This record gives sequence, C-alpha cells and structure tokens, in this order.
Amino acid sequence: MSKDKPILIEISDPEESPAEAPAVPELGESSALQSTARYMAKPTSRLAKWFWGSLLAFLGFGLSIAAWNFVTGLIEQNVVLGYVAAGLLGIFLIVLLIVALKEIAGFVRLGRIDSLQKEAAHAYAAADLTPAQDVVSRLERLYANRPETEWGQARLNDRKDEQLDADALLALAENEILAPLDDMARLEIEATARQVATVTAFVPIALADVFAALSLNLRMIRRIAEIYGGRAGFLGSWRLTKVVMAHLVATGAVAVGDDMIGSIAGGGVMSKISRRFGEGVINGALTARVGVAAMETCRPLPFVAKKRPGVTKLVQRALTGLFS
Repeated sequence: MSKDKPILIEISDPEESPAEAPAVPELGESSALQSTARYMAKPTSRLAKWFWGSLLAFLGFGLSIAAWNFVTGLIEQNVVLGYVAAGLLGIFLIVLLIVALKEIAGFVRLGRIDSLQKEAAHAYAAADLTPAQDVVSRLERLYANRPETEWGQARLNDRKDEQLDADALLALAENEILAPLDDMARLEIEATARQVATVTAFVPIALADVFAALSLNLRMIRRIAEIYGGRAGFLGSWRLTKVVMAHLVATGAVAVGDDMIGSIAGGGVMSKISRRFGEGVINGALTARVGVAAMETCRPLPFVAKKRPGVTKLVQRALTGLFS
C-alpha cells in the first residue's frame, strides 16, 4: 500500500495586510436605487436617439394631420361645431407652446448653473483673481432676488474688495451666499431619507416601497435643483436626474456596506430589528447619497471652503428616534 505524496502549500507574503485583500463580491440582488442609478447612468446610443426622435416626429406629424382633417371635416358638416373644435385646438396649441417655453427656460437655467460650475473650476485651477471675480459677479446676479441670501450678499459686498487672491474670494462667496442654501438642501435630504426609510420599514407591499423610494428621490433631486436656482420642467428634471445618477456611478457612491449600516444603527441593534427595518436604513442611506450627489451637481461652486455633507451624519439625523 503506497503512501500519499506530500501536499505543497503555498504561503502568501507575510508582509501582506488583510486590509489589502480583495473585497468579497456581494451576493444577491442589488437595491432598487442602485439598479436604477446604474441603468440611468448608461449613455444613450446615437441609434436609439434617432429611433425615438424619428418615432416622435412621425407620431406628431400624424396627429397634426388627423387633427386638421377632423376640424376641417367638422366645419364642412357643421359650422358651429367645427369652429368650436378649432377653438379648442387653438387653446391646446397655446398651452403646448407655454409648456415648451417653460421647458426651454428650464434648460437655460440648468445651462447657467453648468457654465458657472465650469468657470468656478477654472478659476480655482488657474488661481487667477479676474475669473474668480467674474464667477462671484455671476453668482450675485443669480441669487439677487433670493431673500435667503440677502444678508450674505451684503456681507460679501462689504468684504470682497479686501480679498487679494482667487481662493479667498471664492471661499468668501461660498460661505456667505451658499451656506443658507446648503442648509436648505441638507434638510430636504434628511426629510426624504426619513420618508424613504419609513415607507420601506412599514409598508408590507413589495413593489410599493420601490416606487415610493424612486418617486421620493426624483422629487428630492428636483427640489434641490430649485434650491440652487436650477428649476426645470419635466424634460429638464429627467436630464438632471440622469446627470445625478451618472455622478453616483462615476464616484462609486451607489453601494452601502456593512460599515455604514453599523455606524448608523449599531451592530447589536441591527440584529434585534426586523429585516424590513434594516432595508429601511439601507434605502435611507442610499437616498442620502443621492441627495449629496444632487447637491454636488446643482451647486454653482464646488465644496472647497465648506465641507461636503457626510452621508452617515445625514442619515443619523434623519433617522434619530425612528427605529428606537
């Protein structure tokens, strides 16, 4: 009877730290918000744009011809009813024109915020006072009629001539003008995170909490944009949501690990509450991440002088007492 051969065991490098080991891949289905973020962040192909554009153009042309034939045919049959239909069609076209103008105005406002962000980034990178002064002037004009920033703009006017470098001037504008708007956006994030966590924890229907979380997140993104002066219509809000989701995916902020859950609720507490409460905490944390990404997307100036809100602190304040 032969003996077994010795087994060669390879020993890893003793200097390698356990912290440097690759992360264990997550199993199971991802969260609804994570899946939505990754789906919306995917760029639309040119073929898809042509397909939907040509389809909408064809449907619009067909509906226009059908409406025209209906009105003219009705006029030939009954003059009174025909002109009533023509008047209703005219009212509809006027309302449609107003909606289109509002959508265009929304895109213009979002474009103004985007250009201001790019100019601010250039001013920080170049450390040039002249571009920084232009950014501050545009920022003052953007919030000239906002009562929340009146006191800050007065302080900025008193002190901006004393600033001799770009970083100091932009930091002063960030602290004086954007501070109250940041507080409003932070409260909006906390309120939405609390609502999402509550709905997830207490609504027993499986798909109801998913739709509620998505709708609340979309509303939060729109309100944060309004806080920073980027009010948009339906199409503008959809574009803004895609930009926020792309930012989430690009920064790797669509996953919440056990370390965050432990910091929010504590390991001992999570073992005592139900699975729905745990999902509520996770969805609340994901909502806070979406809110912070919306702040970074809609804010005219980057977070330099002021610290970016932390997700853990936002969720802790939002969920204080909710699961106790």
